Amino acid sequence: MTGQAPAIILGIETSCDETAAAVVLRDESGRATIASNVVRSQLDEHAAFGGVVPELAARAHVTYLDHIIAQACREAGVRLDEVDAIAATAGPGLIGGVLVGLTTAKALAAALGKPLIAVNHLEAHALTARLTDGVQFPYLMLLVSGGHSQFVLARGVGDYERWGTTIDDALGEAFDKVAKLLSLGHPGGPAVEAIAKSGDPKRFKFPRPLLREARLDFSFSGLKTAVRLQAEALAPLGDQDVADIAASFQAAVAEVVAVRAGQALAKFKAELPDASPQLVVAGGVAANQAIGSALRGACAEAGAALIVPPIALCTDNGAMVAWAGAERFALGVHDGLEFTARPRWPLDLDDMRIAPDAA
Repeated sequence: MTGQAPAIILGIETSCDETAAAVVLRDESGRATIASNVVRSQLDEHAAFGGVVPELAARAHVTYLDHIIAQACREAGVRLDEVDAIAATAGPGLIGGVLVGLTTAKALAAALGKPLIAVNHLEAHALTARLTDGVQFPYLMLLVSGGHSQFVLARGVGDYERWGTTIDDALGEAFDKVAKLLSLGHPGGPAVEAIAKSGDPKRFKFPRPLLREARLDFSFSGLKTAVRLQAEALAPLGDQDVADIAASFQAAVAEVVAVRAGQALAKFKAELPDASPQLVVAGGVAANQAIGSALRGACAEAGAALIVPPIALCTDNGAMVAWAGAERFALGVHDGLEFTARPRWPLDLDDMRIAPDAA
């Protein structure tokens, strides 16, 4: 959209284990500038537990968020009273963390007399490619993260249609569980990918769940079980056993994701014949090179463009929240201080849609 007044948006993200804030500028032509993007990871706090502990995460957000916001404004050269709106993740996510960020945003909005924009965390991921690459609607998004694995058709801001999702574990969750099973540490995705480089991806033929079904859903629970049974059969595991299991697991995942992407792109081309096929990938799992290579192959075969934002903007961050807020702000959309945090908030709910008179 063009012809809008320039805007300075503060974004706050606290949905899981990153405390983040950013300042994003949106000019009158719709182009974006990330003025600052500050992220504090909580990996060290949770490492001993092999996963994220919600109570610890919320406590860390309380401790550090004010400092992170101040740093984001300082790096952007912007005073808090100069921002045009305050955007914060309002869900989905760990409810304690979401409450910290949203409550802070409400307090700032009330004190400064600024509009509050309650951002759906999944929409923030969905719109990131518009921030980084100026991608035009419509496009297909593959969100692969610790909590979500789904294909979503993005028709416009607030207008999404979910085409497929996981029926059990999210892909990032499956990586974490396999890493824990193989004693590789947390977070699991990078650990499995690293050890898989020295493994034989063909040693074990793990299942490719649901691929014989036409639907675009994922299932990783059975694959995870097959990995566990194989590890138990070989116990005690040698270093090469661990590497081969990791490589074989990763190969199975990459094939499943690539096949599903090809099917989703075929549906996109059939249902939107006048649109250029585009696949946007978001979420931390987008960093996995084996999955990325498989997706490039699927897109090349489908004649589709593959857009993957920089990995620092694929994982949770404040810039994506600020940009989602900027997109909504440009359409005249903001929320009341009574907006409540949501532990679950599907992207395709009707309350995501922008009213025609707002647009």
